Amino acid sequence: MNTKYLNWIHKLGPGLLFAGAAIGVSHLVQSTRAGADFGFGLIWALVLIHIIKYPFFQFGPRYATATGESLLDGYKRLGKEVLIAYFILNLATMFTIQAAVTIVTAGLAANLFGITTNPVTWSIIITILCFLLLVIGRYKLLDNLMKGIIIVLTISTIASLIIALNNKHSILTLVQILPKGTTEITFLIAFLGWMPAPLDVSIWQSLWAIEKQKNKAIKFNTKQSIFDFNIGFIGTLILGICFVSLGALVMFNTNNTFSNSAVTFSQQLINLYTTNLGKGMYIFIAAAAFTTMFSTTITTLDASPRAMAKTFDLLTNKPFKNLYWFWISFLALGTIIILSFFMSEMGLLIKIATILSFLTAPFFAIINYILVSGKHMPKQWRPSLKMKILSWIGIFFLIAFSIWFITSL
Repeated sequence: MNTKYLNWIHKLGPGLLFAGAAIGVSHLVQSTRAGADFGFGLIWALVLIHIIKYPFFQFGPRYATATGESLLDGYKRLGKEVLIAYFILNLATMFTIQAAVTIVTAGLAANLFGITTNPVTWSIIITILCFLLLVIGRYKLLDNLMKGIIIVLTISTIASLIIALNNKHSILTLVQILPKGTTEITFLIAFLGWMPAPLDVSIWQSLWAIEKQKNKAIKFNTKQSIFDFNIGFIGTLILGICFVSLGALVMFNTNNTFSNSAVTFSQQLINLYTTNLGKGMYIFIAAAAFTTMFSTTITTLDASPRAMAKTFDLLTNKPFKNLYWFWISFLALGTIIILSFFMSEMGLLIKIATILSFLTAPFFAIINYILVSGKHMPKQWRPSLKMKILSWIGIFFLIAFSIWFITSL
């Protein structure tokens, strides 16, 4: 029985990496703020965006394992201009996204481990640590490391929520809210843009699925890959609800406002939880917060360079040796430069990145749908009618939300 369970765990991989990449700023920062500002009023948005984005994320591992090639290969089959568009979009956002997740992780590390309260110093330490882990262990280490991180994250987050519910004596309201006004609508779009993750993470999923298939000791076929993805995706939804609930239970109507400083924000977050839940909860809150952000930092540092290296190979029609190491070094260095010289503009850069992630979502949704529904996909693994209908609805909503946001500015 134990051996069977261990084998089942061993087969999991890209789905948990998806969870590791997704459960970061969107959950710890955006979801907590959603709960703090709106109570349980944005649960509808959290659930809706998961349903809307589900098909397009799932198409990543589905296509990769059914065809033996990544979504990027598929994009090239649809036309080189599609691949060029992705290259430009990713290049425009990868440094800001990496800087955003790293600075939040650095703020938490400064509060948890001391040594220094300088977020830039901690950002450099964390970036170098993640870089070395990826260089030494590559995909296999990342795969195994993420299993442990997700387990710690899930246990600590659920434990925190249970205690918060036990400590809450006032009546809870589940009335749902539709934000109004430019500020609230901008927050909603940013919330939806990175919840559970930007849609281009589907490309990362396809690349991770290809890496998982290289392990011949594991039967990682299309059916297994979809099951694996579903585990990770459902986990992101559950933990998203947990973080919104924690924000609502311990922060809503407290008149507290969050600082834009990463260190101060992290201190406020942990203090607010421990003040409401008790000092004994510090270790659980700290573990949940830090593992949340560290998992995102290391997965994004691996995924963007992996995607850029593959894209460059496809655009130039020639494989370059060590291109992954060039891009990961480039991303690590670029992140450190941004955090060293543009800290004062981080709030604006993050807002631009989140909004851009949302506005480009229809592009990735349409391209992914066309690819898995067309001639390049084996017939037996093309989407069912139900999945196609869900995809059409999703594309409609993503376009409608984008138009709504643009006209509301």
